Amino acid sequence: MPGDERRNLIRQWLMESSHPIKGSDLAGRTNVSRQVIVGDISLLKAMNEPIIATSQGYMYLKAEEKQAPHTHLIVSNHSPEDTMDELFTIVDHGVTVKNVIVEHPIYGDLTASLLLSTRKEVEEFLHKLETTNAALLSTLTEGIHLHTLEAQSKDQIENACWELKQKGYLLS
Repeated sequence: MPGDERRNLIRQWLMESSHPIKGSDLAGRTNVSRQVIVGDISLLKAMNEPIIATSQGYMYLKAEEKQAPHTHLIVSNHSPEDTMDELFTIVDHGVTVKNVIVEHPIYGDLTASLLLSTRKEVEEFLHKLETTNAALLSTLTEGIHLHTLEAQSKDQIENACWELKQKGYLLS
């Protein structure tokens, strides 16, 4: 299948899906390697397609998903061992962890999309981290990192932040 046709299919599948699609799944559907899919996604992004890579796979951002009614940026500091508790604390309040941001001395701000809204998504993210032997971005900054939080109400974010502060995870 020609590259243009494959990219159109990928765009269509992502637009129609309400959940992330793994690169390996897209590769299987199109009978190409995952690396070819990575290149296709990069080309689609270069054409201003609002595609993001999350720990669960690729997503096409629809207009209504671009931003929840309430967002808040927090600064967190904890050990890698406290990551699960931090993320569970946030999602248990109905809040989505949109991303993680760290400040790198050479590259500046490094941002990774997370889009974690449930305990199951947090568990899958942490399992993937463990099985790929990857490191948390916060290890580059001795535990200091930022998260953009999104929720339907301001109270959800405030309650999550209050609990994170009680646990000593928030920098003030």
